[in-house]
Amino acid sequence: MEYRQLGASGLRVPVLSFGAGTFGGSGPLFGNWGTSDAAEARRLVDICLEAGVNLFDTADVYSAGASETVLGEAIKGRRNDVLISTKLGLPMGDGPAEYGTSASRIATGVDAALKRMGTDYIDLLQLHAFDASVPVEEVLAALDRLVTAGKVRYVGASNFAGWQIMKSLAAADRHGWPRYIAHQVYYSLVGRDYEWDLMPLGQDQGVGAMVWSPLGWGRLTGKIRRGTPLPEKSRLHETAAFGPPVDDERLYRIVDALDEIAAEVGKLVPQVALNWLLQRPTVSSVIIGARNEEQLRQNLGAVGWNLTAEQIARLDAASVTDAAYPHFPYYRQEGFARLNPPAV
Repeated sequence: MEYRQLGASGLRVPVLSFGAGTFGGSGPLFGNWGTSDAAEARRLVDICLEAGVNLFDTADVYSAGASETVLGEAIKGRRNDVLISTKLGLPMGDGPAEYGTSASRIATGVDAALKRMGTDYIDLLQLHAFDASVPVEEVLAALDRLVTAGKVRYVGASNFAGWQIMKSLAAADRHGWPRYIAHQVYYSLVGRDYEWDLMPLGQDQGVGAMVWSPLGWGRLTGKIRRGTPLPEKSRLHETAAFGPPVDDERLYRIVDALDEIAAEVGKLVPQVALNWLLQRPTVSSVIIGARNEEQLRQNLGAVGWNLTAEQIARLDAASVTDAAYPHFPYYRQEGFARLNPPAV
């Protein structure tokens, strides 16, 4: 397993990390992700640790806290062997104190997460969304208190816009508070919007990407192809509406390219899609999920080898889209320096 610095921090993380959203799954979204109980979760953690994957990502909102609880049971007795990343900020109930990132909500949310996971510290705490109703100074001061108290070691964000991260980083620098070292983002061959603003920001400010849904909400598993119906057992039947939309023709074009390259390198389609991500700028870790041992072992096969520059270029060409304004004029003409890779 390869390890990388998480952003500009000293925290070393594996290039593949495990998403525990499948643990204790319930409800129309998380129940379709997976329903691993403590015993199955412990087996999946065993496999991860054997492969060098020691970072486990969860959130309080995953199955109303059940994911954190099951993860805590699965790592019991080996807390020093693992890194825990969790998130808070999305609604955990209907009450006014059960959502958002006010100082009170952050403090109570962290204490509740620590209790569920049976630990006294969180390696990486990420805010699950930007709360525009709370001043960034209040948010960052609350995070600073948690770091000072030893309850949290590093802080990050998830699903923020570029200006929201930059405003937070500026306030952290101004007051000497902890900076966000990680941004958990949606990024894949079928979802490359991350490249326009957030990737160059990450390069400039030392914010590492932790990629969620690297297989495009289950579309890049190799089971969806041109001219064939959606597989009967696909979770997309139930979950497609929860995730980012994808144009069918573009998806088929990408899968066609993945099929060709998978045959060339002797790998599976999802392994090729994951390997492409591992070679992108700013990516510190790609979060893989698995409902069972077979899926996990397949995803672990994405490391230990690399696509060639020519194969990467073909995948880039198959997946490219026009940059949104104000970026597209500068991607269409020469003479402008760019931090992130230009569109093909």
